[in-house]
Amino acid sequence: MSKNDFDISEFEKRHSRVRSEMEKSGIDLLLVFAPANINYLIGTPSKGYQEFQVLFFPLKPGKLTILTRLPDSPHLKAESLADEVIGWGGREPEDPIDVMKRIMTERNLYGLRTGIEVPYFYLHPYHYKKIVDLIGDSLVKDATDLIGSIRLVKSPAELEYVKKAANILDTSMVTCMKSIEAGKTERQVSADIHHTLLSSGSDIPSSPMNFLSGPRSAYAHAEPSDRVIHNGDFMHIQFGAHWKRYCCTIGRQISLGKP
Repeated sequence: MSKNDFDISEFEKRHSRVRSEMEKSGIDLLLVFAPANINYLIGTPSKGYQEFQVLFFPLKPGKLTILTRLPDSPHLKAESLADEVIGWGGREPEDPIDVMKRIMTERNLYGLRTGIEVPYFYLHPYHYKKIVDLIGDSLVKDATDLIGSIRLVKSPAELEYVKKAANILDTSMVTCMKSIEAGKTERQVSADIHHTLLSSGSDIPSSPMNFLSGPRSAYAHAEPSDRVIHNGDFMHIQFGAHWKRYCCTIGRQISLGKP
């Protein structure tokens, strides 16, 4: 998702709702680490979310600053709502927490009542410990679920994107059923489905397709293999379609003829 995928009013409403919850929670500054939450607030099309990044989101409307990996900063400058994109590392080894400390010092963020997200992924324990030490007594709340709870209620625009993803998924499932036949491999069927997904406008999948046939169908999750499909095979398939990163998934059990 980029800033261009919604009207600016959509993002403004999100900012307002988050700031309302911040005020109720006694938070002046929210440190946002979860990629989905950063994306929700400013639009972040970059795929570098597996690396350290943090959005400084203030209670009072003002400049939005994001710290991200240096190679990803041009993309964020072009397609996100961040007013200031600061990159770390890239040319020389650099501790992102040292850069974060410099940002907080230069922008007078110390002393603000601070809430911090602690997502299950994307924040290394060593980084978390350094950040807690950095913030000190200004840390007033674990705000991990603050934005996530707000995101549960989708706007009309978001629901339209989910419906679009579902329509692409339906079309791709039709391709799946037409593609399955004796003599083809799981991988060949998967290729047909992926062709329909991408040619219909889906983003790249957020997780690999699960497709298992014959004895492999006893497994819960596995990627398509070179196993050849035979008449009588039982199959399990699960995949998703994405429209501007809004996802809809489907899972089906299929038998080619009498099992």
